[in-house]
Amino acid sequence: MTNIFKLIYIRTTGYSYTNLGRLFLRLFVGVMLMQFGIRQLLHFDEAAVNFPATLGMNAEVSLAVMITIEIVCSLFIMFGFCTRMMVLPPFIAMILAEYHLLQSTAMATYDISWTQPVYIPILFMGIYFFILLVGPGKISVDYFLSLHFIHTDNQSEAELEEV
Repeated sequence: MTNIFKLIYIRTTGYSYTNLGRLFLRLFVGVMLMQFGIRQLLHFDEAAVNFPATLGMNAEVSLAVMITIEIVCSLFIMFGFCTRMMVLPPFIAMILAEYHLLQSTAMATYDISWTQPVYIPILFMGIYFFILLVGPGKISVDYFLSLHFIHTDNQSEAELEEV
């Protein structure tokens, strides 16, 4: 019985599935943000009425830019292609969304309830910052392209060991 417990304990704590975890996180955040973009695209006329004008653009243009960021960047992140660059536009969009949500609420920041949507952009920002730090992992187009570039230049794969 103790051997089974030791085996299970070692398997669950000693092994790390970081690349699989990065893939899951990329797919998860990509699908989650993409569904916002698809909903806004399907109901563009209704969403444009309530969407804020940001960065000197009118509401329709702001919404079109946001939809493009949500769909295109999500696809790139899910495939793991140009991942670190593709997390920057949604990260900035979430900063703007958080700013707008905090400005539009009449309550003080410390009185905001956990049921209000103010925390959603912060969650996305945390996930995007994590992906920016750790990269896409080995289950990504970025990794396979890096391998291709290294092999065509007759270099060693040791440069990619930390990926």
